[in-house]
Amino acid sequence: MVDPRTPILVGCGQVVQKEKDLDKVKDPASLMADAAKLALADTTIAELTGMLDTITCTRFVIDSPGSRELPINQYANLPQTLANKLGATPANTCYGPTGGNTPQLLVNYTAEKIAEGDQDIVLLAGVECFGSMQKLLMAGKTPESWNDDPGGTRIDIGYEKAGVTEVENLHKLQHPVNCYPLFENALRGQAGRSVKDHQLFIGELMAPFTKVAAAHPQAWFPVERSPEEIATPSDANRYVGYPYTKYMNAIMAVDQAAAVVMMSVEKARELGVPENKWVYLHGSGDANDHWFLTERQNFHSSPAIRTMGQKAFAQAGWSIDEIDIMDLYSCFPSAVQIGMKELGIKVGDPRSLTVTGGLPYFGGAGNNYVMHSIATMVEKLRDNPGKKGMCTSNGYYVTKHGIGLYSTTPTEGSWKRENPANYQAELDAMDHPRVEEKPNGAAKIETFTVMHGRNGPEFGIVMGRLDTDDARFVSHVTADVDIQSLLNQESLGRPGTVENTDTGLNVFTLS
Repeated sequence: MVDPRTPILVGCGQVVQKEKDLDKVKDPASLMADAAKLALADTTIAELTGMLDTITCTRFVIDSPGSRELPINQYANLPQTLANKLGATPANTCYGPTGGNTPQLLVNYTAEKIAEGDQDIVLLAGVECFGSMQKLLMAGKTPESWNDDPGGTRIDIGYEKAGVTEVENLHKLQHPVNCYPLFENALRGQAGRSVKDHQLFIGELMAPFTKVAAAHPQAWFPVERSPEEIATPSDANRYVGYPYTKYMNAIMAVDQAAAVVMMSVEKARELGVPENKWVYLHGSGDANDHWFLTERQNFHSSPAIRTMGQKAFAQAGWSIDEIDIMDLYSCFPSAVQIGMKELGIKVGDPRSLTVTGGLPYFGGAGNNYVMHSIATMVEKLRDNPGKKGMCTSNGYYVTKHGIGLYSTTPTEGSWKRENPANYQAELDAMDHPRVEEKPNGAAKIETFTVMHGRNGPEFGIVMGRLDTDDARFVSHVTADVDIQSLLNQESLGRPGTVENTDTGLNVFTLS
């Protein structure tokens, strides 16, 4: 028998804005309101807006530590602004933490609140208008209307913590585009592939994502591409962070919004929400890997993804082989591969790895992408009653993770998950390499990337190990001859010398 406090998803909505006239683009809160109205209408309950007790919003990707100077960051209480635009009067207005994992974390958090009786009818919504914001600023126009201070008390969920140390920041690891190629080269080394073979492997992995994006009505890039087109550098597909070409990178310059409505089974029955709208959250998990990149055990695995997957599947009583429909977080190909590895999905698995097309092709809507994957998952499961779905999420640099297991099939008994704090303590206690922030001496490359601009290679980033005690360090490669050598030769495990310079920058020179 289904417990009346069981949390369910009963509404979903998505919008995309591709307005070319900058005088007509909607501000983020208005675009989010459009998605919210669709989600509320999707429930079929006409007066539901006035019944909302909680509105929860995903945090803007630029409303994060280190991004305070941007003009979009002026919504003092975004969920209250949304409430005002909708004409809602919720008792609670909540705001999520930074990270691409946030939408799934918010669904998991809300499910727990509903099950415990603390919340009843909840709207979760998010938006990113980074595309229009960039265009406005480049045109010399400040988006002055993109702000609001509606008053009210905002409840911040989770916590804010810088994603990088000062040394990592100095070496430009605060940018995901600089970090995920480090994981990619480590994965290639573990697989034993040559650069050429691995490039095509990535192309073959990601090409099916483009096919899904081409068919999704809210996709930013609805274009199907071949593996060779994705893998081969060209004028339109230059290297960004080697070995990644442009078509392998999440694209944040998009305008997209998505929302879902959650409530208890009891409330859905009371209001008369049709049962063909109901989607149950069967399993959930949230976990972090060692927070800072330099402290990871390695760059080809994620104990946190593995652990949260085990917990979510235990809660649901399912196995990964039972999943029919999935969306693996896909900001970069390395995130997809690590997710597959840790969840037990084999290379060549015939199941689609995405329902949207992923962040490089559907659109990397900042912190809110996963709200789109969840909304799309709801639609897919409604169209395929009884099938089992999975969405995963990822924040920062394979740092923060979330998972949700979904189905139209009812759960049994009381909804309860294991407290993530229990297994997070075990993850935090795992061994990791000692980090030397000011390294000097003989060393070898653990993994690397070469960052490119529009005119070619600019600098290298090396994660290395000192020969003396195997301590890990981060460094740059600045000499042109060494940068070219990183690109032209197999460089995993190559020897060299690292020096901590007067500027604080660590510089690696190849032997």
